[in-house]
Amino acid sequence: MDIVSEYRSKLKTPDEAVKCIKSGDWVDYSVAIGFPQLLDEALSRRVDELTDVKIRGNLIFGPIKAVEADPEREHIIYNSWHLSGYERKLCDRGLCNYIPMIFRLLGQYYFHFCDVNVAMMAVPPMDKHGYFNLSCSTGVAKAILDKADVIILEINEHLPKVFGGFDEVIHIKDVDMIVEGEHGPLPQMPVQEPSPEDVKIAEYIAERVNSGGVIQLGIGKMPTVVGKLLADSDLKDLGMHTELCTDAYVDLYEAGKLTNELNTKHRGKGMTGIAFGSQRLYDWIDQNPGVAFAPLEYVNAPRIIGQIDNMISINNCLAIDLYGQVCAESVGLRQISGTGGQLDYLTGASISKGGKAFICMTSTYIDQDGQRKSRIKPFFNGDIVTDPRSQTYLLVTEYGVVNLVGRTTWERAEMLIGLAHPDFRDELIRDAEKQGIWRGSNKR
Repeated sequence: MDIVSEYRSKLKTPDEAVKCIKSGDWVDYSVAIGFPQLLDEALSRRVDELTDVKIRGNLIFGPIKAVEADPEREHIIYNSWHLSGYERKLCDRGLCNYIPMIFRLLGQYYFHFCDVNVAMMAVPPMDKHGYFNLSCSTGVAKAILDKADVIILEINEHLPKVFGGFDEVIHIKDVDMIVEGEHGPLPQMPVQEPSPEDVKIAEYIAERVNSGGVIQLGIGKMPTVVGKLLADSDLKDLGMHTELCTDAYVDLYEAGKLTNELNTKHRGKGMTGIAFGSQRLYDWIDQNPGVAFAPLEYVNAPRIIGQIDNMISINNCLAIDLYGQVCAESVGLRQISGTGGQLDYLTGASISKGGKAFICMTSTYIDQDGQRKSRIKPFFNGDIVTDPRSQTYLLVTEYGVVNLVGRTTWERAEMLIGLAHPDFRDELIRDAEKQGIWRGSNKR
């Protein structure tokens, strides 16, 4: 096989490539920095020619020009598996719909239920063997490509090449079209400054992590703060098993803490599926034998996570009710992010030998009207339940840590009210009494 000739025969301009998209098609844009910027721009120039084109994305940082070119949503219907900040703003404008999912099942959703007429994603340049590396999108990419009728790859010269466990590449023979062009630098994810409450929560978690722990850090400021504290600690031989690899792991590696030497599942290797952060992160994962990428149906499988001794899962949430139900994806009915892999790791870490699953949040937030509100609520009324009360484990606010496993409803109410901001505790006690989950002997 002459792979160079085959490559040239499949090379198209972005405008030529997107001509294959027809009205009514389902088009997939992959995840995060796998976003096909040039192809999206080309599709935006065809918007008025098309109707009912449905696009799926996942943590896309934008702008998505095909969506922005159709502000009345007459031609393009955009949907996301997990909202980035940009996609959240699209939702607020009525230009995006969320697709409920659990990350470990995403590949099965595509295999059994999702049509993909055209898959478009960015990848690094082809290697000498005719393979395209799926880079930071490896966790979800192959499942999408396997289901697609037409595959268009956009060459992004800045994407890192990653080593994989499996399904981290696609061969030129399986690709229909290729697009080249110049790209700007990869998106750089800013890190927010932590509040004193964030630091306190991180301290509670860090002091409960032991040397040899294998760490999963979710999206957001809090897991990043925990990562920095662990990097500055006296801990040794930490490991990485996480759906999302961020700069926090580079901090741990550069501090000499991240070795994976005591990882009972993948000794010497950190396992992940998706990565985004700073250029420092992209440089670190580029052809790094110590980091392995694999589909999330493997990385996030509770049966795999549960085989890792001392698995430590750390994730954020937005609210919890007095029954222990966790909302990590909406404020009322307003979609903020998504389920992602939180439930996967909550389940897996809970069955790991020595494992711990932390869900953390500040006790209060300031709403759009400038009012302070409690994140601990009597009960949910519209908030989307991400984690059922039957699976909640360690919960953390700046006021402490509680373990809800095996606790009755009245014990949970007492423990959770103890994590609330003092200004809201009396009101929450009154609510618990009305709901029949407060005993007279409970602490006040």
